[in-house]
Amino acid sequence: MPRIAWAFAAGEGVEVLTPLGRVRGAEADGCRSFLGLPFAQPPVGARRFRPPSPPLPWQGVRAATRCAPVAMQPGDSYPQSEDCLYLNVVAPAGKGPYPVLVWIHGGGFTGGRACDPLCDGAQFARDGVVCVNIAYRLGVFGFLDVAPLLGAEYAGSAVNAMRDVIAALEWVQKNIAAFGGDPTRVTVGGQSAGAKMTDLLMGVPSAKGLFHQMISESGGAERIWPMEQAQKIATSFGEMWNATTGDEVKMLLKSPASTLISAQGSFYREPPVHFPLRCEIDGQLFPGSPLEAIRGGSTRGKRLLLGTNREESASFIGPHPEHDPGPSDLGNLSVDVFSKVAEHYAQVYPGMSDDLRRVRSTTAEEYWIPSLRVAEAHVTGGGAAFVYRFDDAVAKGRFAGEVPHTHELPLVWDQTKGLSADDALLAHEMHATWVAFIKGDALSVGGTAWPRYDATRRPTILLQHEPVVEDRPADAEYHLWDGLLTR
Repeated sequence: MPRIAWAFAAGEGVEVLTPLGRVRGAEADGCRSFLGLPFAQPPVGARRFRPPSPPLPWQGVRAATRCAPVAMQPGDSYPQSEDCLYLNVVAPAGKGPYPVLVWIHGGGFTGGRACDPLCDGAQFARDGVVCVNIAYRLGVFGFLDVAPLLGAEYAGSAVNAMRDVIAALEWVQKNIAAFGGDPTRVTVGGQSAGAKMTDLLMGVPSAKGLFHQMISESGGAERIWPMEQAQKIATSFGEMWNATTGDEVKMLLKSPASTLISAQGSFYREPPVHFPLRCEIDGQLFPGSPLEAIRGGSTRGKRLLLGTNREESASFIGPHPEHDPGPSDLGNLSVDVFSKVAEHYAQVYPGMSDDLRRVRSTTAEEYWIPSLRVAEAHVTGGGAAFVYRFDDAVAKGRFAGEVPHTHELPLVWDQTKGLSADDALLAHEMHATWVAFIKGDALSVGGTAWPRYDATRRPTILLQHEPVVEDRPADAEYHLWDGLLTR
């Protein structure tokens, strides 16, 4: 099986005995890394489209110095495999117990990897946090309800990716102590699709004992279908499969994984809706709306760190879009509903250019308002939320003056190479704040205290070179969305 080199492939060898068997990783610069550890059995063959099965123990010493192949996806140069349910642990070299961060990667539910060098966990480990980067099945393998195509025994297959995340968290509960981690102090978090998975996970009642805090960067809990819609998506996929491959849908079980990814690519070129592959309210893992579950107390007593970037959508529709957003630009609403809101942006921001209003309105639709809905539901349900808006604008280039999607990631992970002195300082401050959150400490950024969020004041810390707290930021814009995006 091909393996991917990662940050800690080199270093002195170090062995750890886990409940599943002995593993040999590497130690360097005060960190210990253990890469490519299985948290479930390979979801291949008869296990395709099935829930993850618990991992099996092994004999001898398992090498853990290189990442496993990434989940099947289009256009990724890394080695790929349907056998993808592995995770990476980067831990402090001491005994601990240390708090744990379980990180869910982004990628629109169809891409991404647990072995992203940007998020290798080294700096978190140096600061006393065990970092666990997890994989999950993507695209049709993790988010397609194949029951209408293959039979009722596959009911709920659209939540297999979420089941993978839960399986990884169960692995953490059983195994992380061997690496110096504290299973009673687990923060689960992610960015983009990983943040959406985190927010949806908050609405899974059966998972509430597996984590104790949450981090959501550019997320929201709207990206989930009612079962009826998920099954319509599956029927459309089956029709496309038959038309493009000439095979019966039962061949979904036996065709090479690459054939399914190719069919997925055809499906996405003319999808019935934007982002057609997503979790569903299956009646079991998700008994109902995630937001309703959160509002009802599914994460009562837990802390949530949550926020968005000021101009997220510039990354997708461009920093200076010349046309109004269409169906392919919207993640949660129809064009008709969105347009009724967007037409009021000129009244709220009369001095703003048309192109920037397009960026701001689509950012609100996809990220800002859905994220605030999660924070509000969490607070209503008895949790504590801390909300940010990342306002550190790009200094030059295509996105100059704007704050696009993913722009905060290098700062959170304290990856300062290529940053200006001011941005590097902000990176150190933000990273220290994320570490403090994971450790359960009080929060401040660069000496500015970060207050708890409430639905009346809506205090939000604006992350920039001189962080400030602002009550009810963009209040008039916020109220344009009243009554919307509350699935």
